[in-house]
Amino acid sequence: MCRWLAYSGSPIRLEELLVKRDRSLIDQSLHARQGATTTNGDGFGVGWYEEGESPRVYRSTHPAWNDRNLRELAAGVTSPLFLAHIRASTGTAIQETNTHPFRYDNWLWMHNGLVREFQQLRRELVLAVDASLFPSIEGTTDSEVLFFLALTFGLEEDPIPAVEQTVGFVEEVGHRHGVEHPIQMTIATTDGGTLWAFRYSSEGDSRSLYFSTRMDTLKAAYPDSTELAGLSDETRVVVSEPLGDLPGAWNAVPESHVGIVQPGTDELRPFTPTPP
Repeated sequence: MCRWLAYSGSPIRLEELLVKRDRSLIDQSLHARQGATTTNGDGFGVGWYEEGESPRVYRSTHPAWNDRNLRELAAGVTSPLFLAHIRASTGTAIQETNTHPFRYDNWLWMHNGLVREFQQLRRELVLAVDASLFPSIEGTTDSEVLFFLALTFGLEEDPIPAVEQTVGFVEEVGHRHGVEHPIQMTIATTDGGTLWAFRYSSEGDSRSLYFSTRMDTLKAAYPDSTELAGLSDETRVVVSEPLGDLPGAWNAVPESHVGIVQPGTDELRPFTPTPP
């Protein structure tokens, strides 16, 4: 399937996580260790925020390991909050409008996983999207439909209940069509201030997801690290799989949970789908 990362904290160049790690996201596009597929070569995308600006998005159908423009951009862009995604298609076309992250107004969204039997369920799911949002759907993926369902159910007002209702609705529709385990997902979404990361699957065996240890804890464990010293205590990274092997740096997100990265104290809560 896919691999992704989400960063929030001190402004850094995108290349610090996309390129300059032993197990950077670009490395994972060829050598994923914990994904359903080792190679994720069906396109990539990056979405980032700059002070006072709406999010920017760069997406391509090229493999991440083979795009010089991505490396140029990653070396030149600094951001305090960004999402990055490498895609392995689950059946929909390899085209730019199917590449994550998806954007609506000030929101970004990306997904690893699938809605099972999506072509069978697609009509009913799409028709549930609010009419005012429908024209903004550009591609053909289950991931983008999930995004616009979440917007329909109130993502902009209260993200966690909105995603719980989205997943509950997908499971309800899937079960009516005889799909035993309708959804598999890790999802990241942000409004540019707070980051939400979800891990859930209908079968209770979700794709991997990790969050970085509190920065003050890491600094205390590695007091000689100049890299860590330059990052604020608010800095946090959420990833499909760790970007390196630093002991104590990465923690698995529990099954059926959502993490909230926000100013002040971050949170980890249970995630329970509820039909709308």
